[in-house]
Amino acid sequence: MNSERVSATTNRLVVIALYAASAVNIHPVSLCFALPPGQQTQQAATTGTSNRRVGAIKAINGAVITLAPDSGPDVNVTVQASTRIVRIAPGEKDLKNATPIQLRDLQIGDRILVGGKATDDNLSLMASSVVVMKHSDLEARHQQDLQDWQKRGVGGLAKAVDAAAGTVTISARGKNVVIRSSSSTVIRRYALDSAQFDEAKPSTLQEIHPGDQVTARGDRSPDGAELSAQEVVSGSFPIIAATITSVDTGSSTINLHDLSSKKTVLIKITQDSQLRRVPAEMAQMFAKRLKGPTGAPTAATASSGSAGDNQKVRPASPPGGTGPGGNGASAHSGGGPDFQRLLDRLPTTSLADLHKGDAVIIVSTEGTGSGSATAIKLYSGVEPILQAVPNAAQAMMLAPWSLGAPSADVGGP
Repeated sequence: MNSERVSATTNRLVVIALYAASAVNIHPVSLCFALPPGQQTQQAATTGTSNRRVGAIKAINGAVITLAPDSGPDVNVTVQASTRIVRIAPGEKDLKNATPIQLRDLQIGDRILVGGKATDDNLSLMASSVVVMKHSDLEARHQQDLQDWQKRGVGGLAKAVDAAAGTVTISARGKNVVIRSSSSTVIRRYALDSAQFDEAKPSTLQEIHPGDQVTARGDRSPDGAELSAQEVVSGSFPIIAATITSVDTGSSTINLHDLSSKKTVLIKITQDSQLRRVPAEMAQMFAKRLKGPTGAPTAATASSGSAGDNQKVRPASPPGGTGPGGNGASAHSGGGPDFQRLLDRLPTTSLADLHKGDAVIIVSTEGTGSGSATAIKLYSGVEPILQAVPNAAQAMMLAPWSLGAPSADVGGP
């Protein structure tokens, strides 16, 4: 391959990597700019000791840019008179379409990919080139993505997965929708201990199982029964009914006695965790409704399995928003979505208001298998509910969840 073709390939990889690491609906990718083995030696020869860093501009002081990279410590980037600075639009795939700009055009918050020579400690870089994606351009693209999810998104519970055929069948508002993937479909799954969409990891259809909640966007068939997917996301988020054994406000953690496994579970509370308390009168109302008029659990409640089963609400959401919320999809005659709307209107509480012996219902991340997870939503004041209906956690939380993303018009994420 000649040098011109190598350069063109590298240019495309640079742009794709910069945008992939910046777009809210694309998980950051490796920025090694790896080429096929036959090209790596030639590329190394053309770049010498050049290093690359990507991230957001944290500060600008004269000719020195403080770069906050996607990982690792800040880097001081010195812009020289010979440094080439170009602006590229989000989604653009070739640096040939970049526009030359000046250092004075850069602003805090802009994302940049810098090439140059690094110091031995890798904390400073003499820039030979700076590729810029303006913060304002990224925000505009982000809004376009949100609107696209609303217009072309569909979400629901997986009923069947055929990895060989590249299809997932989901139930969305009581209707089956076949999601068809292709070689160009982006498939992701939430990280084990994160409820953030932009931290979702590259995945495969094989990781999706019946019962998972799946969200996808793409082009639908005229009858809405099929969707050719541009992007597919899934995740696993257990529901836990438990009693608190201890609270540590210093480390923002609580230890729980899981009523299902009888094991101790460590739950981390973050700034994104939503903590709410169910008032006593509302808890009694929930308990009465879940038991039904005869005083026995309703059929839907009884069929949902015990709370101790820790069945999983598995959300998958497009970008945007903070914290989960009900998506309004139908769940069961016990009124799951109604409960969800009521629960989401409850006043917030704090970790300091939780005490040993309190009963709680939690929607958490899947966790890393070490007996710990992060709370997405926590409800206290649920003692009357769990006493009346042991499997109430599942009955209350059976509606599919959305992590605060805009709802799609069919089964919404």
